[in-house]
Amino acid sequence: MSVLDLLAGFPRVRMGHLPTPLEPMNNLGRRLGCDLWVKRDDCTGVGFGGNKVRQLEFYLGRAQALGATQVLITGAVQSNFVRVAAAMAARLGIGCHIQLEERVPDVSALYRTNGNVLLDHLLGATLHAYPEGEDEAGADAALAGIAEDLHARGEVPFIVPLAADQPPTGALGYVDAAGELMVQQGVFDEIFIATGSALSLCGLLFGLRALGCDTPVTGVCVRRGAGAQTARVQQRLDDLAGLLGMENPVSFADTRIDDQALLPGYGRLNPQVRDAIRVAAQTEGVFLDPVYTGKVMAALMAETERLRGKRVLFWHTGGQPALFGYGDQL
Repeated sequence: MSVLDLLAGFPRVRMGHLPTPLEPMNNLGRRLGCDLWVKRDDCTGVGFGGNKVRQLEFYLGRAQALGATQVLITGAVQSNFVRVAAAMAARLGIGCHIQLEERVPDVSALYRTNGNVLLDHLLGATLHAYPEGEDEAGADAALAGIAEDLHARGEVPFIVPLAADQPPTGALGYVDAAGELMVQQGVFDEIFIATGSALSLCGLLFGLRALGCDTPVTGVCVRRGAGAQTARVQQRLDDLAGLLGMENPVSFADTRIDDQALLPGYGRLNPQVRDAIRVAAQTEGVFLDPVYTGKVMAALMAETERLRGKRVLFWHTGGQPALFGYGDQL
């Protein structure tokens, strides 16, 4: 049985505009000396799209199967995940409670009111605050407290967890994406994708290897350094194997993590990321975000010599609404 056949055993709400386009980036590729392509997961359609649509199809499939009336989720103030969750919940007629963490220091009023925050309000989500940005277990516990209150009021709450001690349900969406890429004749010398929670990277890497594709996949760090992220990726790959009931097809040596574009930290710009955002816009008309895809493109551009002459895929995970929360920095 194929790994893709195993996905049929999990409840799923199909909302994404899939498959997403696979397009050449000819102008930027010529500039970098490689055959550059982009996988347009910014075009998944729901609530301004992005990679989280693929993940949430499986989370909300389970929520719907359990009869949930409220979805609860945590993220940074400019989180794409919570914005897409609110949009998909609205389409299902389910309420949404969003808990926003203080993950980025010294932010402006624009960051707190525009971009994804504005969309969260327009989508009718109920917003809550959590004072820490690096306490995943505490954030999940706080959500559980909100869920208890909702349950006492007769609601059926469903929590989309943040911490890595929960099943990696969202990674299933990127196991599916791996199969999608292979159908699109996506044979590349290397793939670059963001890694934060690690679910998109792990699902893609797991799916490709399980389907017999050995293309190197580089996960570009957006939240924590390479050492900590490598450990998280390896744990989540094992967790995904357990969830699917099969052996982990990814070897230790196959985990490629790059943190050269990370500093000064999550959600914070550096000159390389600013340049990557401007170059992608001015050569390809493609908008990148400051938190995820800008850092991936910055890391890719830093590898110009190594990638020269190769066929390279940049996986665009969306996030463009966050640009409007960073307008004063761009």
